[in-house]
Amino acid sequence: VQLQASGGGLVQAGGSLRLSCAASGGLVSSYGMGWFRQAPGKEREFVATINRSGDTTYYADSAKGRFTISRDNAKNTVYLQMNGLEPADTAVYYCAAVRAMNIRTTTSAYDYWGQGTQVTVSS
Repeated sequence: VQLQASGGGLVQAGGSLRLSCAASGGLVSSYGMGWFRQAPGKEREFVATINRSGDTTYYADSAKGRFTISRDNAKNTVYLQMNGLEPADTAVYYCAAVRAMNIRTTTSAYDYWGQGTQVTVSS
């Protein structure tokens, strides 16, 4: 499956963005899907994930209460709605797919990765 992330941009602190991850060559409903991010000089870190059936989500502490992951199987797309953005959220955001049935939060667990989309939050 190929993944294409989009929706990043420049936003002021407190603002919102919605990232999209469109899949081709496979169905997102066949995969658990996750969002990760990588800030300059830092390792890639987990942000949010949704399982294959779509009934379970899990968030990093930094994302809880502000970010929402969702999937639209009809559009073969996964979203990350980000509200209350902070400068610390500035990073390149990546979507990824995993074949496993259960929730996965580590980069090594994911089988497919999209290219990143830059999110920059100004103070």
